[in-house]
Amino acid sequence: MERHCVFVTIFVLILHLVQAQNQTGFISVDCGLSPPESPYNAPQTGLTYTSDTGLINTGKTGRIAKDFEPFVDKPALTMRYFPDGIRNCYNLNVTRDTNYLIKATFVYGNYDGLNVDPNFDLYLGPNLWTTICLVKTGISIPFINVLELRPLKKNVYATQSGSLKYLFRMYVSNSSRRIRSVKMGQNHGSTQLNSTHEP
Repeated sequence: MERHCVFVTIFVLILHLVQAQNQTGFISVDCGLSPPESPYNAPQTGLTYTSDTGLINTGKTGRIAKDFEPFVDKPALTMRYFPDGIRNCYNLNVTRDTNYLIKATFVYGNYDGLNVDPNFDLYLGPNLWTTICLVKTGISIPFINVLELRPLKKNVYATQSGSLKYLFRMYVSNSSRRIRSVKMGQNHGSTQLNSTHEP
């Protein structure tokens, strides 16, 4: 029993340390969050999220359908979607000569009531990785829920080219639709991620 108590105590301490992590240099953006609600600490992670209001001047704000809310963490409940224009870009204030791990979260959540799988491109760059653009490629509307950047130590992922490209893409859905291909490409110095779906 004593051994069990020690294990539980150590687990609780580790959990507390993870939640109290140093967030220096972190950029955690809850896209579509109204400024009065910003900033806040996410209950699941303890990370501090801010509104995207000062990072982009285009798009409209929305929220996923209520049916999906119980399955999604707080930062992904809201979104910014872009019905107008072809290319809509976030301008981020990053530290020069610092590599970042970039995580973008897209939760459609039937926010528009159309129940149609979206298809759009995501461009990273070309200005020293300070812009992240959502690009309309057809009739569906680009959107984004969460944008996160984490600074990496200088010795982590040292590369010849100075930037890491596409690492992996995870598609999580209970839908019968599958991703057919993920295309990587270069376009004027920016990295393009494009996915297509098939029934």
